[in-house]
Amino acid sequence: MNERYLSVDQVAEVLGTTVRFPRRLIEERRITYVKVGRHVRIPESAVREFIEANTVQPRRRGAALRGVAA
Repeated sequence: MNERYLSVDQVAEVLGTTVRFPRRLIEERRITYVKVGRHVRIPESAVREFIEANTVQPRRRGAALRGVAA
């Protein structure tokens, strides 16, 4: 079990947001988290999964004009 667990502040830094955003993700249960007493920790793998799931790939050039899904 070599998983690294990040604080809300650390997740905000990784995502380049304020701490409000990861707290909202936790509140809405949109990201996996662990309660350690009264502390909340987010596995690094959950942050990676969140980023991958929300990454939008660019369209191929001209695909929008032809109506073809890329």
